Amino acid sequence: MKLKIPFYYHVLLFLGLFVTFYLWDIGVSNRKLESVFSSMYFFFNTGFILSIFIVYLLNFYLFCDWFLNRKKILLYFLSIPVSLFIFAGVRYFLQEVVVFEITGIHNYGEETRRIGYYIRDNFFFGLPAIILSALSYLFWQFQNAHKENQELLLENKKAQLQMLKSQVSPHFLFNTLNSFYSQLILKDDKMASDILVLSDLLRYVITETEKDEVLLCKEIQFVQNYIHLQQKRFEDQLYLDFEIDGSYASEKILSSALIHFIENVFKHAKLNNPDEKALISIKIKGDFLELSTFNYNVGGENYSSTGIGFENLTKRLEYAYRDQFILEKTAENNTFKTYLKIPLKK
Repeated sequence: MKLKIPFYYHVLLFLGLFVTFYLWDIGVSNRKLESVFSSMYFFFNTGFILSIFIVYLLNFYLFCDWFLNRKKILLYFLSIPVSLFIFAGVRYFLQEVVVFEITGIHNYGEETRRIGYYIRDNFFFGLPAIILSALSYLFWQFQNAHKENQELLLENKKAQLQMLKSQVSPHFLFNTLNSFYSQLILKDDKMASDILVLSDLLRYVITETEKDEVLLCKEIQFVQNYIHLQQKRFEDQLYLDFEIDGSYASEKILSSALIHFIENVFKHAKLNNPDEKALISIKIKGDFLELSTFNYNVGGENYSSTGIGFENLTKRLEYAYRDQFILEKTAENNTFKTYLKIPLKK
């Protein structure tokens, strides 16, 4: 996940570094104040700090994001010489070309400006920029992960509280449904079967959704029960193709990851036209699950956003699967499509 860090943090860091350079020269190297604040020294010092700043940003936003964020440590270490070459090139351009044009003075002598020596020397001077950039990136990554963890815990607590508010003595409810089932089983098999499905659906909502992960077979059974009851509600006017392809047994997924998309189809889709069928497809391929939905929009529906539920689900997916999942939504003309691909855990 990309880090969202205000750019001014980097600017403030290097303004502090710039001031530190001057204080160091005044307090440690025993330079005279007039030499420290001379225009020539200012130009060379500014060129050096800018070189560090440019390579710091390049490493932070490019190599750290490409490799450290994906835990490709070896590739990151291989990128360090590239960053150092860039540092040497940027510093040479700023000090030996730009500043020379302004002051007529080179920072390096004629012998030390030779490519081999200049690059070796600047590998040493450029290394602090790489180290500072990597440490800064890891610090912000830790801060982001901690913040996401706290937000996820808060969302889970809110969800649990909401569920507790909506529960009216679950044991009483289940006992009542079982009583209805017992009374109807000999009189109306279909009604009794529907009550059993409803009981299973409610039991799943109460006992499983508060968990971080659930068995895929239970999640799919929940989806099937939900669609079964929706079919009863629509009677013979539900035009929906529902398919499950692939085998599954003990795999686990993020709880309630699928039902969000199923609910949206029944909430927003046009389902009573045989020429405009909706589609819900679940495919298990190897170690991944793919969920696809397609539907025609109800007139007046706005699909520019799928709401808070979609945002919360996205956060949960990012926290659980990092960059291993794909989540897409497409609104075209009067149709809406979603696609979710997530890894399955054994």
